[in-house]
Amino acid sequence: MLSIGSMHRHIGVACAFALFTSSGMAAPSGGVINLQVENDLFAGSGDRHFTNGVRLSWFTPPETRPERLIDATAKLPFFEPGTRLRFDFGLGQNMFTPEDIGRRDPDPADRPYAGWLYGSIGMTSESDICQNSGADRCLLESLELEVGMVGPASFARQTQREWHGLIDVKKPEGWRHQIKNEPGVVLFYERKYRAKPHPLTDRLQYDFTPHFGGALGNVFTYGAVGTAVRLGHGLWRDYGPPRIRPSLPGSGFFESHGGLTWYLFAGFEARAVARNIFLDGNTFADSRSVNRKPLIGDVQGGLVVTVDRLRLSVTQVLRSEEFKGQDKPDIFGAISLSYAY
Repeated sequence: MLSIGSMHRHIGVACAFALFTSSGMAAPSGGVINLQVENDLFAGSGDRHFTNGVRLSWFTPPETRPERLIDATAKLPFFEPGTRLRFDFGLGQNMFTPEDIGRRDPDPADRPYAGWLYGSIGMTSESDICQNSGADRCLLESLELEVGMVGPASFARQTQREWHGLIDVKKPEGWRHQIKNEPGVVLFYERKYRAKPHPLTDRLQYDFTPHFGGALGNVFTYGAVGTAVRLGHGLWRDYGPPRIRPSLPGSGFFESHGGLTWYLFAGFEARAVARNIFLDGNTFADSRSVNRKPLIGDVQGGLVVTVDRLRLSVTQVLRSEEFKGQDKPDIFGAISLSYAY
């Protein structure tokens, strides 16, 4: 079950954020900077499996259109012409540990230690019809390439040990058994439909956002399908909260036209996984590994508050067992703060 106490704390933070930042000043739509942090600490579940992820990203304004890149996208089988195109750039680090981080020689049947340090470049296309308030649905497509390093070169060991020392909690002892160094490349594609919001009152609407997508590379290879439902005010501002992949897709950008908007959301995604280096181990070298399950699922819920140029989202995620022998699902939280300029 999701941590209700943790969710209440996250919602309290979001409400305080809304009261503190509300100014009623309109802000133009432009570029967006995002800071995302995902950690099992936010769910009170302790260090296990996907234990931490941090990502900083920048989305260009829609009017920033390098002509050569625009011409290149026109040749792709998706990204329909006549769309609002944004480019994005990011830098992130993820870390994974077994359940018992106190063992110097980790349980070989548990998830191995692993880190992933990467940079990303991508583009997001939003159909022009989305700017028409009478549109029945909006289409959002995203294509992103992540390139980085798995293994000691990800500096995940140093990051976790220094952080645990700073907050004075048990330090992980088994990082010398982590997955070995390997360059990583993965290409993500997502296609998402946002239905026209259905009004319940003058200031309360709901909508559905089904999606499908996938990933291809030596880090992740999978296909995904899912949907989300939102309830609140100002649903047109974005497509859901941003998340660190693999995850339910949201949008790293949002429309910043002033005022206070908010919504609650819930969703799920099912993934058919053919490759996960953090479970399968290194591609061309012997390393620790576990028997990966081919089908997994995420269920998530949370709150998004947008005030003028700022957006805050808090999310709780329940992820099903990813490998054989895992005794229970994983629970972790995600917080993102976005600024539009």
